[in-house]
Amino acid sequence: MVLALAAVIGLIFFMGFFLRKRQAKAGIMNVLAYQSFGSRKGIAAMKIGREILLVGVTASDLKLLKTIEENDLETDTVRDISNTVKRLRNMKDHLNENN
Repeated sequence: MVLALAAVIGLIFFMGFFLRKRQAKAGIMNVLAYQSFGSRKGIAAMKIGREILLVGVTASDLKLLKTIEENDLETDTVRDISNTVKRLRNMKDHLNENN
């Protein structure tokens, strides 16, 4: 009786672990990158389906900055995003120096 109970509990834990792993792989939304700009502020690059979303994140708000189709991701777009992130980092560093 005790052995059967232990087997059932073990099976429940195993199935929970297996299903959790499976759900993590099948998620429709993945965070590709996150750049913090201070306490609870930053930019996230998220992939949802075939789209990549750039989202501004603050403590009280989320704002869609840009939507990029995965197939349309060109070198110019990547360069523009990289330049924008560098500009924002410079602004953050400049603000931190003044404080």
